[in-house]
Amino acid sequence: MIEFTDWATDILNRSQEAARRFNPRAKVRLARTPSGVQAMLTEEPADGDEAVRAGDMTLYVERGLVGLVDVEEPHDRLVLRPHGSVPNVRGDH
Repeated sequence: MIEFTDWATDILNRSQEAARRFNPRAKVRLARTPSGVQAMLTEEPADGDEAVRAGDMTLYVERGLVGLVDVEEPHDRLVLRPHGSVPNVRGDH
């Protein structure tokens, strides 16, 4: 199961909204990386992706990705933390 902090949901939602100004079919997709998780833009899910709600948006999540998607400073970097982790404190946003 994947969960999102409010901060991560806000970052992902703003990214998808901005992308949709140029491509109405754009969606955010989360996938594993060696360091955790990466958000990218796509029009279609990859094989096995799950459509997941985060706030008011739907995004694609790589199958088997589990944990808490959170944000770290600097530069609003998305991170994947274990379930039950305490969310990071949001900076001056």
